[in-house]
Amino acid sequence: MFEGKTVVVTGAAGALGFAVYEHFMRRGARLVAVDYSDELLQKTFPEPVTSNQYLAVDLTERSSCQAGLGSVVAEGVDVLCNIAGGFAMGEQVHETSDETWDFLMNLNTRSIINTAAVVVPTMLDQRRGKIINVAARAATQGLASMGLYTASKAAVMRLTEAMASELRDENINVNCIMPGTIDTARNRHDMPDADHSRWVPPAHLANVVGFLASEAAVAVHGAAIPVDGLS
Repeated sequence: MFEGKTVVVTGAAGALGFAVYEHFMRRGARLVAVDYSDELLQKTFPEPVTSNQYLAVDLTERSSCQAGLGSVVAEGVDVLCNIAGGFAMGEQVHETSDETWDFLMNLNTRSIINTAAVVVPTMLDQRRGKIINVAARAATQGLASMGLYTASKAAVMRLTEAMASELRDENINVNCIMPGTIDTARNRHDMPDADHSRWVPPAHLANVVGFLASEAAVAVHGAAIPVDGLS
């Protein structure tokens, strides 16, 4: 389905990013796996595929994105999966520290703006492309002690809608998914008493990302799709 396509996956060393990477690998894409350090990439991909690229990029810095992704976009990018993101809770809004603000807003929102600044001009030249962002089911309302996280993910939804409106006439689709709690080892460790059977496995989320990146979703623009667990 994606033979001959170049797919950029940010946060590729994380649980969801790795599932998205594997999804496109199984379907013949050439992958560009992006995460914040060479060490992390080497640990996650100990046997790298020679046709793929593995790039250490600070997504919160525009210059790092330009330097890291510059050679990639020169050859064209068909799909950009903005999977990288962060989570933090515990502070009430009036207690929010500058460090928490910078961490969540930079990683969840600025990273999308920075990758778009590098990749979208190439997609405009190609007059085609698919961009998939990751918001959160929790972003549909403010929650106590999660105000900044929900605000940052709500911003992802608004950025997705704005980009979709700006780019749809250029044959570029921009959409996002809204996961519930993802069934990862880290989440199971942090929430041992939760009902893990209702959490959504990363591979299920990757299937939805894959759909949004496919030609089957050519008429979908600015959608925020809840993928919030098993029934």
